[in-house]
Amino acid sequence: MELFMTICLIFLYCIVFFICKLFLQMRNQYCYILAYECYKAPEDRKLDTETCGKLIMRNKNLGLEQYRFLLQAMVNAGIGEETYGPRNVIAGTEESPTLSDALSEIDDIVFGTLDKLFVKTGVSPSEIDILVVTVSMITSAPSLPARVINRYKMREDIKVFNLSGMGCSASVIAVDLVQNLFKTYKNAFAVIVSSESLSPNWYRGKERSMMLPNILFRLGGCSLLLTNKRALKHQAMLKLKHSVRIHAGSSDEAYESCTRIEDAQGYCGFFLTKNLPKAAAKAVTMNLRVLVPKMLPLRELVRYAVVSYWRSKSKTSAPEAAGAALNLKSGVEHFCIHPGGRAVIDAMGRSLGLNEYDLEPTRMALHRFGNTSAAGLWYVLSYTEAKKRLKKGDRILMISLGAGFKCNNCVWEVMRDLEDVNVWEDCIGLYPVKSTANTSFLEKYGWVNEPRHDK
Repeated sequence: MELFMTICLIFLYCIVFFICKLFLQMRNQYCYILAYECYKAPEDRKLDTETCGKLIMRNKNLGLEQYRFLLQAMVNAGIGEETYGPRNVIAGTEESPTLSDALSEIDDIVFGTLDKLFVKTGVSPSEIDILVVTVSMITSAPSLPARVINRYKMREDIKVFNLSGMGCSASVIAVDLVQNLFKTYKNAFAVIVSSESLSPNWYRGKERSMMLPNILFRLGGCSLLLTNKRALKHQAMLKLKHSVRIHAGSSDEAYESCTRIEDAQGYCGFFLTKNLPKAAAKAVTMNLRVLVPKMLPLRELVRYAVVSYWRSKSKTSAPEAAGAALNLKSGVEHFCIHPGGRAVIDAMGRSLGLNEYDLEPTRMALHRFGNTSAAGLWYVLSYTEAKKRLKKGDRILMISLGAGFKCNNCVWEVMRDLEDVNVWEDCIGLYPVKSTANTSFLEKYGWVNEPRHDK
């Protein structure tokens, strides 16, 4: 009897120990966003139709065929008249960029957003335990995080991470990194800064696939303040529910779909292959295979399994007729898709079964601010917030794509009703626009499509 009691006590002790250990692990896995700030450049850096036209015309490498291609791309890209460009490009010195140009651009974005972030939250730079900076296209010595630490006189024991070359999905990678660090560092504050360096990377050649980034990429950036302090739960905006990262770089087709190279004339730029949409679709599919079971309710997974089974047994081949597609809206209410371009948004909408209401924040962020690389998702989120769509308990799916080829997604839970207008303060009432086609380019430069009458 005593032996039986001893065994029972040991068994009970093991159960209690396991439950306590699981509880302690769970309580240290919280990841909250307290605040975020997006960058809005000064008015004198707008790339409107007239400024873009001057920029294109002063590129002596372009001919009539390139003009026609650029006109069509500018009209159909989904980019509006209010986006921003680097100071050296506006000034006409993009042919001879300097390190000073690049660092000045980064300083404006990083310090501009961080200053506002610290003021808004009341958190002192000396309280930051983890700093992650993601700028893909430039490095410096000392590093970019070192510039932040020096500017704000941060602590000597701060944990610093400098992520370069990660492309447009870098901010979600940084969030995933911070989430994992929070498992080790208790009651910590983390800051993530995401931007891109356009000043030294403006393409000046004539290759069509390398001219597209000039049309799509614009000046922008963001800073986020995260914590795992449970005491600050009620101050948090968002709580991270799931994060999944997929890297398809082992496939040559995916790896080579988006690369920075030199053209035949020696000009550097991004080379986008025809395989890019295929690589992106494959990466998204791979990611969602892991993420979907975590974020969708069991009833939807069961429905999908049953319908798919009967569809495979029936003669019906049309998925629409069988209703086999997963309903992502059964698990999330809002979608923040990387605003990489109109074609990317259209393709994502079709593949995920989203309507125009779902895609509106992404389309409007692209129209107003362009493709701001890793920061783009946060301009999309800011639009959704400014439109007062985010209510307590809502879930947000963020889908990011990046060279490599990568797809990094995460799901957030809204902790309280959100309605800060952030960078949309002066224009949110004008959105959504009825059409994102930039017809002003066609009106001003439509002459390039007229037939030539050589004498």
